[in-house]
Amino acid sequence: AVGCLHHPNIVQIYEVGDHQGLPYFSLEYCAGGNLAAKLGGTPLPSPQAAQLVHIVARAVQAAHQQQIIHRDLKPANVLLTEDGTPKVTDFGLAKKLDETTGPTQTGAIVGTPSYMAPEQARGDRDVGPLADVYALGAILYECLTGRPPFRGSTFADTLDMVLTQPPVPVRRLQPATPADLETICHAC
Repeated sequence: AVGCLHHPNIVQIYEVGDHQGLPYFSLEYCAGGNLAAKLGGTPLPSPQAAQLVHIVARAVQAAHQQQIIHRDLKPANVLLTEDGTPKVTDFGLAKKLDETTGPTQTGAIVGTPSYMAPEQARGDRDVGPLADVYALGAILYECLTGRPPFRGSTFADTLDMVLTQPPVPVRRLQPATPADLETICHAC
């Protein structure tokens, strides 16, 4: 399914095959590393954060138009080209929306807790595009504040935070953030 996605901000799959009984795939190379490494706990200036997430959101929209949800959007799954252009990668947990069955079942929790929508954290079966929108908001939050919206000491603690607590307001952590951008972030 991911092989059918052709967008300038989605890492392209060039080839999938089998070599001496071992499966392989070759992907577009992105020399700039990933967004998690770039951030390294340091926020981006608000305009740069907004522009970067806008580009990623357009790529995610292209996937949604092909009925594919990512389900594991996070800074580590946003690669950067040498000039800093973001590209979404790692569709390993992706699901086609028109499939009634898939690799997960009701109650299975898939994704990365700090960026996981509450419906994912509950293990709901009907996780859809809004879970990716939530994750985009979590990525924007980290771009603006230098930290994810939720980070507990354990996987379970983080899931509990996602399910029971609102994130600390962006402007409490970064007062210079424009109010409208904070509103967009928290709306996601």
